[in-house]
Amino acid sequence: MNWIILIIGGLFEVAFASCLGKAKETTGNETYLWYGLFLVTLTISMGLLIKATQTLPIGTAYAVWTGIGAVGTVLVGIFVFKDPASFWRLFFITTLIASIIGLKAVSN
Repeated sequence: MNWIILIIGGLFEVAFASCLGKAKETTGNETYLWYGLFLVTLTISMGLLIKATQTLPIGTAYAVWTGIGAVGTVLVGIFVFKDPASFWRLFFITTLIASIIGLKAVSN
């Protein structure tokens, strides 16, 4: 169950990074909305990480949480914010995903 909590926390990490990207693109009151959503998703993400680390090894949980956030944020950047999708970016994202899977496989 704590692995599911950790994965959901990682998805909220993607959400808070995406809120920062949207806030950068907006002006006026809409910017404050995105910063408000950033704070909400940040709080949820951190809370879920804290909950997951009560039973999972901290090093593994933190690495998986940041890995989900990194991979998800790069994908949101490519698909939503039109960041470049070069071969090397995709190659290294693939190796990051393999590393996350490897950490999960060798952890209790």
